[in-house]
Amino acid sequence: MAKSGAIVNFAQYFGARFTAMMLGLFPVNANLRTARMIGGLLWKFDRKHRKRAMENLRASFPEKADEELKRIGERSMQHFIELVMDVLFTTRLINVESWHRYVHLKDLPESLRIMLRQRGCIMLTGHYGNWEILGYTLATLGFETYSIARPIDNPHIDAWLLGVREKKGQIILSKRGVTTTALDVLEKKGVLGFIADQNAGPKGMFVPFFGRQASTYKSIGLLAIQHDVPVVIGYARRRGDRFEFDVGVQEIISPEEWKNHGPEYRDELHYVTARYTKAIEDFVRDDPTQYLWIHRRWKTRPKGEIAGSVAGVG
Repeated sequence: MAKSGAIVNFAQYFGARFTAMMLGLFPVNANLRTARMIGGLLWKFDRKHRKRAMENLRASFPEKADEELKRIGERSMQHFIELVMDVLFTTRLINVESWHRYVHLKDLPESLRIMLRQRGCIMLTGHYGNWEILGYTLATLGFETYSIARPIDNPHIDAWLLGVREKKGQIILSKRGVTTTALDVLEKKGVLGFIADQNAGPKGMFVPFFGRQASTYKSIGLLAIQHDVPVVIGYARRRGDRFEFDVGVQEIISPEEWKNHGPEYRDELHYVTARYTKAIEDFVRDDPTQYLWIHRRWKTRPKGEIAGSVAGVG
């Protein structure tokens, strides 16, 4: 059984590398057109994920007509396949001489000053646009960043993609055999990155996200409060149909803000968690086609929630 699994893993890895090699024969934007075609076909034939996306969209945008929601959902699926294509070309196209052709910085001065002070910070984004390009761009510009990421089950593909993601200096903490932890990074006043819109299960903190309570990890807020570091919420939004992105900051939450939170928040942790979740919602609303609506963000429900109800801040 173990031998069979090893053969399957290697066959998958070989197939992925061969596909990447063949795609490399064509310009990136031509491959993105292919990605949109594949995404359109998946939207048409993948009933399970289409149904999940539409349920999420209807609950998040009750004011929008179904035809518009279908357009958003299909484009979201295309964006996801485009992201896979982007990963194959990022190291070829983005370097210290060329990055400005593909990445346009928006509202970054304050967050760059925070990183240059070397006092530590947490940087967050969501499953939106090209979330991989954020850490890669910062590493290309010379900022050492650490990112939390789940390993891919296939160890060969995992090692290959880690090499891609870490080529410019970004460090992925989930890699097998890693010795550095999130606590180590912040204790050394480093920059720690998270994708912060994942369902946290029954032990998570419930905060509003598009009008519904969403289980959210407490660890991000706890780390920020424990180490007294700001939380920077950013995004990488694709420009049109090209390999080109706006990388910007939606909001920065400073320690002074959560220490003086208003009465509508239970405590500092609730304030930080609700604030960064709202910031993610705000940049998703700017272009909802770039969010991963097939993502099971609202899978876990609060105890005692009445079906169909919309809860408030608490």
